[in-house]
Amino acid sequence: MDGVGSNPKMHSQSKAFHFFELALRLCVIPLTLSSLLVIVSSNQTSDLYGTVEFNNLSGFKYLISINAISGVYSLGSVFISKSRCFKMYDWVLFVLDQMTTYLMVTSGSAVSEILYLAEKGDREVSWSEVCSYFGSFCQKTKVSLGLHFVALLCFIVLSLISAFRLFSKFDAPSSSLANMEENGK
Repeated sequence: MDGVGSNPKMHSQSKAFHFFELALRLCVIPLTLSSLLVIVSSNQTSDLYGTVEFNNLSGFKYLISINAISGVYSLGSVFISKSRCFKMYDWVLFVLDQMTTYLMVTSGSAVSEILYLAEKGDREVSWSEVCSYFGSFCQKTKVSLGLHFVALLCFIVLSLISAFRLFSKFDAPSSSLANMEENGK
């Protein structure tokens, strides 16, 4: 019964907890896919400045890559969490959830910086803002980034859940003072 003993209330709580985890993992898939599709479809042409596309900036390419990785991992993690055939199941999900969360933070931060510069510019280095010329592109980028951050929030919660599941299997460490008293030191 997944370590919950024979207590029916604990078993029903464990099932609800597992259902919530699976729902989050499933929610990440359309969020990352939508974020990826919105940014890939973002392009705009200006008579003055030419065309801007997602592949003009490496930060957008990074976001696309991480969204693809996160969506595929989320789909795989649904199957991993449903089948208990992995001997180190909880460790695997804990490590992969953490890694995916950190990758999503870095890719979201990279695109946030690019979007900030596109919106505000940087007068100290003579970069002007470009969103007034490429408004549609900037708007789609904001939508993609918003979807990415919602998926990131799901992964933050999933990281907490996988950490709780893993570390709740272990007893709390005893204090050093109690160990020294037991050993007669």
